[in-house]
Amino acid sequence: MDMPNSIPPAGLQRDFAHVETWVFDLDNTLYPHHVNLWQQVDVRIRDYIAKFLDLNHDEAFRVQKDYYRRYGTTLRGMMTEHGMEADDFLTFVHQIDHTPVEPNPALGAALENLPGRKLILTNGTRHHAEAVMHRLQVQEHFEDVFDILAGELEPKPLPQAYNRFLARHGVEPRSAAIFEDLARNLAVPHALGMTTVLVVPERTREVFREDWEAEGSDAPHVHHVTDDLVGFLRVIAADAGLPRPS
Repeated sequence: MDMPNSIPPAGLQRDFAHVETWVFDLDNTLYPHHVNLWQQVDVRIRDYIAKFLDLNHDEAFRVQKDYYRRYGTTLRGMMTEHGMEADDFLTFVHQIDHTPVEPNPALGAALENLPGRKLILTNGTRHHAEAVMHRLQVQEHFEDVFDILAGELEPKPLPQAYNRFLARHGVEPRSAAIFEDLARNLAVPHALGMTTVLVVPERTREVFREDWEAEGSDAPHVHHVTDDLVGFLRVIAADAGLPRPS
């Protein structure tokens, strides 16, 4: 396995030559961690919980993070523990400013040079994913988005989320690679036979994150670790005999 904070060396063809479908998480994966776009969502989740449960912000934040860790998403925890409906919550928490996400032509070129299908698998909404893709200017490279509603509100890392995704899009897991920023979300894909890549923050960047979210980078279900998604994809494309994007 590659060490974190490194671009992989040439010679990854044996690990990715079989890949026909490329699956990407959205937040903190397709755009840099230091953009902290998800922090805006985080604050709105806290505010929604505070109002819904009549809690102060500190109490709401504790509930939010407890449910996030135990249920995969705070939404799932609120639905399970309090019978909350999803629609208003999802609309409210994704009403954020997407302008911190800047166009990334290098990412677009790297995606274009990957042979095969590209799909997004996210615990967010399609609307949020499309807003991010348009800001990055990479929307043309993705075949589709599988969001939390397509997953019937059952999020990663629950096995049924991946099973529904694979069935919906006819993906053969042993011919697929998945890129994620949370190691725990790679355990099920690994068990299914997917090649797994953990995307971590750049060495010198500060990012709003819980300590437990960074755990697991050395777990056996993580095949590769990179802090440079574009560089990693460039090497894969070059190994596949495709031109290296400029």
